Amino acid sequence: MKFSTEQILALRPQLIRPQPSLLPVDVLHELEAADSYGNVAQVTTVLLRGSECSFRCTMCDLWKSTHLGATPIGNLPAQIQAAMAMPRPSSELGATRWIKLYNASNFFAPYNVPTADLPAIAELVQDYDRVIVENHPRLVSTKIAGFAEYLSGRLEVAMGLETVEPSVLRNLNKQMTVDDVRRAIDDLTRQGIDVRLFVLLRPPGLSEAAGIEWCLASIEAARNWGARHVSIIPVRGGNGAMEQLQAEGLFEPPLASSLEQVLSESVAKSTMVVSADLWEWQRLRGLCSHCSQHRLQRMKHMNLTQSVVSPVACFCST
Repeated sequence: MKFSTEQILALRPQLIRPQPSLLPVDVLHELEAADSYGNVAQVTTVLLRGSECSFRCTMCDLWKSTHLGATPIGNLPAQIQAAMAMPRPSSELGATRWIKLYNASNFFAPYNVPTADLPAIAELVQDYDRVIVENHPRLVSTKIAGFAEYLSGRLEVAMGLETVEPSVLRNLNKQMTVDDVRRAIDDLTRQGIDVRLFVLLRPPGLSEAAGIEWCLASIEAARNWGARHVSIIPVRGGNGAMEQLQAEGLFEPPLASSLEQVLSESVAKSTMVVSADLWEWQRLRGLCSHCSQHRLQRMKHMNLTQSVVSPVACFCST
């Protein structure tokens, strides 16, 4: 089933949207695999408060943290400055330092990130070796290269490939094709800009087995196209449309074992970084109180070291 933009909006749960702010949603400090050889980077993730993405994807719930109306000029630099003033881990000293500026929308859409703010933002992150931002593949433009030139570190653009299964991708209301993604990757890498792709595990319309198959195929395509990093996102509910699809038998969250299988197989044979998104791990199916935390630690270890770890034995058999 394909929902229209209007249907997706109508199915959203009712909630009070946040107002524009001079403070970020959150600031996280984590370690991340810098490459497939075991090198590690210290990553600061600044979750910026901005305006909603203009694309209304079926599975997306990031709109909950965005405000109505365009992002005011000056808000995002103020949020980044506030994040920079917060205490940082002592492990940053002498480490490879990266920063993610994630605004739950598109970094190179003026409605979401005012063009006038880009020089100020670049100036604030000059101390970082890599700057990672998110953007829709159809919004790749010459503006990105201009921003990259402001930076002292390397720019990386994170984009949602989602899946290379064309009918499933079309039903996500992503308003793009697989060819759009390939063109965006080519444009960025030609300009010396790295690419990170998000790939979905079991989007609506796929069985558990087909979800694994198409996730692996999407990761392989990303590798062949020159992506530096692929992040596997197990599809979850929480935005209204997914609950409707689940009620109609067209969607079910993936098993934790499926995420483990996809990560293990991909890490074992990939020359790029492959990681699994472990946020809300406990919402995946097939976990029990005996194995859940052990399996989570195994996944975290594989994410960081890019090496395969033996599965956790558990009587739950899932």
